[in-house]
Amino acid sequence: MFDNPIIQQLPKHLHVYIVEQNYDKYTPRDQAVWRYVMKRNMDYLSKVAHSSYVEGLSKTGISVDHIPSIDEMNECLGKIGWAAATVDGFIPPLAFMEFQKHKVLVIAADIRSLSQIEYTPAPDIIHEAAGHAPIIADPEYAEYLRYFGEVGSKAFSSKNDHKIYEAIRHLSILKANPYSSEEDIQKAEEQIEELNNNGGIPSEMTLIRNLHWWTVEYGLVGSLDKPAIYGAGLLSSIGESKNALKYHVKKIPYTKDAMDYGFDITQQQPQLFVTPDFKHLTEVLDEFAGQMAFRTGGLDGLMKAIESGNTATLEYSSGIQVSGTLTDVLIAEGRPIYINTTGHTTLNYNNKMLIGEGKENHPDGFGSPIGKIKGSLKPTRFLTDIELGNLGIKKGKSCTFEFESGIIVKGVLSRVVRQDDKIILMTFYDCTVKHNRKTLFEPSWGHYDMAVGESITSVFAGPADADSFCHAHESPTEKTIQINYDENSLKLFKLYKKINDFSEEKNNYEHFQSIYDEYIDLKSNDWLLLTELLWALDSIEDSSKLKEKVTSRLNELKTDNKDLSNLIDFGLNYKN
Repeated sequence: MFDNPIIQQLPKHLHVYIVEQNYDKYTPRDQAVWRYVMKRNMDYLSKVAHSSYVEGLSKTGISVDHIPSIDEMNECLGKIGWAAATVDGFIPPLAFMEFQKHKVLVIAADIRSLSQIEYTPAPDIIHEAAGHAPIIADPEYAEYLRYFGEVGSKAFSSKNDHKIYEAIRHLSILKANPYSSEEDIQKAEEQIEELNNNGGIPSEMTLIRNLHWWTVEYGLVGSLDKPAIYGAGLLSSIGESKNALKYHVKKIPYTKDAMDYGFDITQQQPQLFVTPDFKHLTEVLDEFAGQMAFRTGGLDGLMKAIESGNTATLEYSSGIQVSGTLTDVLIAEGRPIYINTTGHTTLNYNNKMLIGEGKENHPDGFGSPIGKIKGSLKPTRFLTDIELGNLGIKKGKSCTFEFESGIIVKGVLSRVVRQDDKIILMTFYDCTVKHNRKTLFEPSWGHYDMAVGESITSVFAGPADADSFCHAHESPTEKTIQINYDENSLKLFKLYKKINDFSEEKNNYEHFQSIYDEYIDLKSNDWLLLTELLWALDSIEDSSKLKEKVTSRLNELKTDNKDLSNLIDFGLNYKN
């Protein structure tokens, strides 16, 4: 997987989320679950999904017959400029967005259990591969996905957001585990409800996550009265995809207002949003991005950075970027006039760290004024050396100057750093910085690097240059459950494999009869195995007697468990 050129270009901090697919871990029943879902999807979705769905399956390396390998998918995805990488269940939203920004589709390596064949609250390879991948074949939609990742990766999260993510991941793991107790599941659901009710003002990540849910996951496209399905959650849920188009599920024109609609991953959706076309998705996203801190900057953006408590980047009007944990903003007359970070900080330009301005140079934080030097008619960033000299600021000379905000800097200028004919940084030694009676910097603290810029034009989550910052992510501590199967299940898996193996042979009626006899001896209620057997018998001449037995047993299972009716009926009526 890491040999893929697109994955090789990922920031190193994202590698922690990538896991091996371990294709051999899929059981023969897992393969049968994949086949059943895909056959049912193709039977229904070919009529109601977006026109790119069916062709998109083959374009992205997805077959009806078997679970796709990531290598197979990447051979096909590479032709449209994308790649896939396997991960362990839910990953943090910010990381998910970053993968998408770099045109990498994350694929949860696990596959849903037979008991959750119609819908699973946990991401799985059916949802990710058969749901997300096919529509990427549409160029306009693929660009929307990439752009969404670019915008979403700049969104600020709150501390409560991370707690919600961990709680949702925990609940999805519990629900995917057949041995979880109802008590544990209920506690996990109550915890999510409590966190949602006490989250305060929604963060940027919460709002953009809602937009993602109602488009990428559960979106409809076309007209309100006859929309087509394109959202991955619908394309991978054979139950909800049919329910979604029914009258009782409200259809709402897709606008930015969708950001205010929350969602419950454990329930089918009470309303869905319809976009007229994929171009409209990008237009709405761009409208939403216009209110985000990376576009607006200013005091509001700085406050979002402080509230996040995480690494953020502040960009001055000169283009210099300060990456660190913002902890304090000095305000005068409603405007920010001085910023302070705590801990490791880097200085960057155009998202690349400036030479000599890494964390080792600013291990304890960084502080700098925002604004214009008093007495200058031009913005400070455009001053020439002569114009600086006219203000009494000369290299190697002691100087004192004041900002329009009242901040006073006194020290010896040692360097002026310019980029694209703009001053972005000035360095002083033996320097003191004060505002009124408050000392902001003292000579004993070392040399003073002063970022230059009259305003903060952009504030966004994460460092400007992640690799140079050595931005570290930790993989989720709670891992998805690897089920230990009992002896009876292992025997059933062998029967699944025999059906698949014998289907490639001719004149194998006796083999299938022995499989059915072994199944009866196991006293199993595994309806999917019988369905696979019934489908295999379609190619066998003179198999009517065995077909009658299999059909009779399936009808018995359907009578005993009404919840299986739709699942079994499809198998009985489907023609290969």
